[in-house]
Amino acid sequence: MGGAQSREDLDLSDCESEDARSRQESDQEDDAYEDARGQSSGERAKSPASLDDVEARLRALKLKYSSPSSERKTHLQNAVKLYLHIGGNTPKAKWVVSEKLTCYRFVKTSREGESDGEEEEEEEEEGEGGEGWWVLKIGSKVRARVGAGMQLRYFGEQRRVDFVAGGLWAVKFLSNEDYRAFGGRYQDCLFENTYGYEATEQNRIKVYGKDFMGWAKPEAADDSMWEDAEDSLSPGSVTPLRPSQDLLEEFEEVANGGIQSLALGALDNSFLVGDSGIQVVKNFSHGIHGKGVFVNFDSGSSHRNGLSTTYSTPKKALLMKAETNMLLMSPINEGKPHGRGIHQLDIETGKIVSEWKFEKDGADIAMRDIVNDSKGAQLDPTGSTFLGLDDNRLCRWDMRDRKGLVQNLADANTPVLNWTQGHQFSRGTNFQCFATTGDGSIAVGSLDGKIRLYSTNSMRQAKTAFPGLGSPITHVDVTFDGKWILGTTDTYLILICTLFTDKDGKTKTGFNGRMGNRISAPRLLKLTPLDSHLAGVDNKFRGGQFSWVTENGKQERHLVATVGKFSVIWNFQQVKNGSHECYRNQEGLKSCYCYKIVPKDESIVDSRFMHDKFAVTDSPEAPLVIATPLKVSSFSISSRR
Repeated sequence: MGGAQSREDLDLSDCESEDARSRQESDQEDDAYEDARGQSSGERAKSPASLDDVEARLRALKLKYSSPSSERKTHLQNAVKLYLHIGGNTPKAKWVVSEKLTCYRFVKTSREGESDGEEEEEEEEEGEGGEGWWVLKIGSKVRARVGAGMQLRYFGEQRRVDFVAGGLWAVKFLSNEDYRAFGGRYQDCLFENTYGYEATEQNRIKVYGKDFMGWAKPEAADDSMWEDAEDSLSPGSVTPLRPSQDLLEEFEEVANGGIQSLALGALDNSFLVGDSGIQVVKNFSHGIHGKGVFVNFDSGSSHRNGLSTTYSTPKKALLMKAETNMLLMSPINEGKPHGRGIHQLDIETGKIVSEWKFEKDGADIAMRDIVNDSKGAQLDPTGSTFLGLDDNRLCRWDMRDRKGLVQNLADANTPVLNWTQGHQFSRGTNFQCFATTGDGSIAVGSLDGKIRLYSTNSMRQAKTAFPGLGSPITHVDVTFDGKWILGTTDTYLILICTLFTDKDGKTKTGFNGRMGNRISAPRLLKLTPLDSHLAGVDNKFRGGQFSWVTENGKQERHLVATVGKFSVIWNFQQVKNGSHECYRNQEGLKSCYCYKIVPKDESIVDSRFMHDKFAVTDSPEAPLVIATPLKVSSFSISSRR
């Protein structure tokens, strides 16, 4: 069981340089720096009484001021000490001094790999002139494009920042002023690299809008709604994972084929969708366990109207009709999520009972994603509608035939789903993902990072549109009550509070009205630079989700996401706590680094909490299910270490 309490928190003052000799030289040079610094601030050395005294002092100093390069280092602008983390997550992991005294620069460059030179220096001095991006250079060892991929983290009390740039690095600043100056300059460069505008007040308003200036200036944001939401939780209603608790593996199930997706049920069964079929597993209070039942996909090759009864491995599985039916959507082409239709599987008989085609105004269309009408819709035995999303479409599909006839595969023509509600947007909204609340309100994430909120009454115009932070939203989830939204990007999760007070003093969510200008700043959930580095090449966040609740008055307790071979879990209540230690001495949006990690031996397909009903009395949460291509594991939370 891993965690955020990693070796990156080792005190840098105890670090070693690459060998004992360089360590000794570093100490001597630091002494020289402090001597020079003290004299520059008015601490003048007393005049020697004679030349003999001068000679004696020179001998005592061992001529350590005789080197021109050494003397220059004591007067460097933007001076820092650079460290490198070695040893990964092994017992021998440690920080070593990479450059004893060096300097940093923010350089604007048109190509990340171009050589350093006078032309580059001029561009840096000119600031925003011309196209290009900002690069952080530290001495001769570090050159990294300023962006979210650096996973930069601040340690205010140590005057230190850590980041990832082909390795794990840390820099320490010589004063608080230097530390704060770096943070401000980094945020400005990050803004310009992200949005393509100079970091001015006018451009921030242009990007975020006047109503969302709290996102641009988190220190001035109104966080009262976060506090109100936390206070509204009744005593004992939330008992999240505590530091003294751990996750214990209860079951491990070997899959019959490569698992592609996970369909958790809230009733008796859950389902593992694989390359060749669906494996049925039984739901227990400590996880899921096999029943020995497997539904094979039809291996035929018949086609009807361009829709095939064969399966190119379904990437999306949706439970419906009290979890007795499952909708399966396969991508048209490998590598793209879009599908032209769905297959309807009767779970009780193990047979495909219908094959449906997406069509509007007589023309075939494709869908990027499908979800249930609401958080608990899969439990409705009469449900026959579901939502669909494409790049520029948001709609509701109905499986009931307009003529009242039962459609089946024996028909010559593939039945067509009825477009009952929705909108096709003329301009590029670039929708990527969506999710629903308990009452059927819809949150939609986009390629530009925006998250739009639609009420249950209209899909034409969003009630609220949260601005993007520059990274595409690849997955989105929302709490049952609609008060919180969790967006997933490649490098972080973004947690948004939708609550606001209207002009009549009533508290509402952004799904039901325009939020005005008292909008809270979001909070980011990130990996520490060390864990991000250890996650390897495939270190992108995927599938961030809340724990699963389908009942009014109950609050989700945890958040979980997948990063490569890691399943990462946050305490929801802790993230909402504005006085939490993670948020101290930070620059920019508040970022939470307190989490637990469950590492696996292979890349994780999905990580999800089971339904709240499976949480036992001595556990604060329902079991966590983690699926890899070959296995599925269940973890329960226990107070035992």
